Amino acid sequence: MASAANIWHLGVKELRSLWHDTAMLALMVFAFTVSIYTAASGIPETLHRAPLAVVDEDHSPLSARIDAAFGPPYFLPAPLIDLSEVDPALDAGRYTFVLDIPPNFQRDVLAGRQPALQLNVDATRMSQAFTGSGYVQAIVNGEIAEFLARHRAAPTATIELALRNRFNPALVQSWFGAIVELINNITMLGIVLTSAALIREREHGTVEHLLAMPVTPFEIMAAKVWSMGLVVLLASSLSLFLVVHGLLSVPLPDSVPLFLAGAALQMFAVTSIGIFMGTVARSMPQMGLLLILVLLPLEMLSGGTTPQESMPELVRTVMLAAPTTHFVALSQAILFRGAGFDVVWPSFAAIAAIGAAFFLIALALLRRTIGAMG
Repeated sequence: MASAANIWHLGVKELRSLWHDTAMLALMVFAFTVSIYTAASGIPETLHRAPLAVVDEDHSPLSARIDAAFGPPYFLPAPLIDLSEVDPALDAGRYTFVLDIPPNFQRDVLAGRQPALQLNVDATRMSQAFTGSGYVQAIVNGEIAEFLARHRAAPTATIELALRNRFNPALVQSWFGAIVELINNITMLGIVLTSAALIREREHGTVEHLLAMPVTPFEIMAAKVWSMGLVVLLASSLSLFLVVHGLLSVPLPDSVPLFLAGAALQMFAVTSIGIFMGTVARSMPQMGLLLILVLLPLEMLSGGTTPQESMPELVRTVMLAAPTTHFVALSQAILFRGAGFDVVWPSFAAIAAIGAAFFLIALALLRRTIGAMG
């Protein structure tokens, strides 16, 4: 009971210290509001209202049909421009795409020839240029196919592919971006808050005060784990309901409590990692450098940004020792597909085992550090 009371009071002390740390509070508010909103809506993955112009040298029903096919949401309405205006318009950045339909295009198509269209692309807008070229080709091919179907008998397809999008029928990119950013920020803040709390005590000289008190390294570490973990868990819960669900209109499954349970287990693991890093680093600048080396691999190689199946086998094997790999897997299964505990229990078990290992390693290192100071 005395040990539990010490853990409780030390945790309350950590909460009070965090309350007076304006920089950390501002980081938390930004990470769970502005950061998630901008990650979800700031950089759309699909093509959206790209400027395109058409040079119609054919002046046929088919060329007019192709010109009318371009419009929102993928493209702005395509104006007709003269061939002499193409280079100046691209140089001035007025259009990303300029489609040139050559003379006698419809006649050649109906005659069974294969006339070429010229698509001029401003490749300085790399993301739009890469995605938009495929969209333009698909739209043109579709319009030509429909035009030909009215003028000649089209062969009947032997196979018809019925496409159904599950879990995200409209392919809304913000659904994916918001959840991934939330997962990454839970991991980041769990590490940052605990490591910063430990280094702050060392820089302010309060570690010596703790050594004079009847508390053990286990109690010191457990207090930091529950207090910082609780703060991040509450902040992420509010962000999930207010920002992700409320502001971004991302639907949430009924198994959200299961996700929060996984997030609590993840906080146990990452706060232990944070204490380990805070014990190794001697100052905040050193801590910042360590964070770059640790957070980037944890977030980029855990399967949240890029599917693990596309990574080398060695990277996939090494990342099985990281709690974020299993947390991303269970979070996506629960929030995207509404999975239950019978599906995600292996991820829960893996996070618990990895968290316990890091907790014991960090505790041993903290004992040795405090012993050396005493």
